Parts: sequence; C-alpha cells; structure tokens
Amino acid sequence: QVQLVESGGGLVQAGGSLRLSCAASGRTFSGYAMGWFRQAPGKEREFVAATDKSGANTYHADSVRGRFTISRDNAKNTVYLQMSSLKPEDTAVYHCAARGGYNTIYYDSINYDYWGQGTQVTVSS
Repeated sequence: QVQLVESGGGLVQAGGSLRLSCAASGRTFSGYAMGWFRQAPGKEREFVAATDKSGANTYHADSVRGRFTISRDNAKNTVYLQMSSLKPEDTAVYHCAARGGYNTIYYDSINYDYWGQGTQVTVSS
C-alpha cells in the first residue's frame, strides 16, 4: 500500500506560479506510475498530467500543456506539478494518484489505485 500526501497549494493571483508536491510512503515509489488530477466545485474530476515509473515519459492535458509540468524524484519519493501562468479556471482541489503494474502513463482516474487527500489551489483574477 502507498500513502500519498500533497502540499504546496494556496492562493495565487492570475499569472502566478505554484509548485505542488506529492510525497509517497509505504511501498517502493519507483514501482508506481503517478498522476495529477483536479476537481473544481460542481465539476467532475479532471486529468491534469501523468508520468511513468521513471519519469522519462510524461503527458499533460490540453488545458494545461505549456503551463504545467509534471516531474518526479524517485530518490525523494516525490512527484511534482510545477504550475505557471495560472488562470482562475485552474482553481480546484488537486490530487495525486499512484498506480502499480505496467510501466506506462495512465490518463483515466479509474486506473489509479491510491489517492492523496488533495491540496487546494485558488487563483484570483
């Protein structure tokens, strides 16, 4: 089992930047593909970005590509989401998720086995 704890959220003005972190404990972190998802009030959970087990391959949703970057440091058991040029529509609770098994990128939340509690990101206009 893997425990995930997100941090780094907060209130930022439009155009600003934040870096989210997701610290993992439990099983070997490098054995899990990782993803970031977000959920705004009244909306469904939305895929943001994902990386494979090594971090060599990543994928970002169209809505964040060019502004957000997912990365991981397996030595620190942490996955990051660097967010820049933030917009009010990026306001949401951001969750990280982990998935064992094949070394690939998973886009659908249903594929993930473990989830963090989330961290709130609020972007003011």
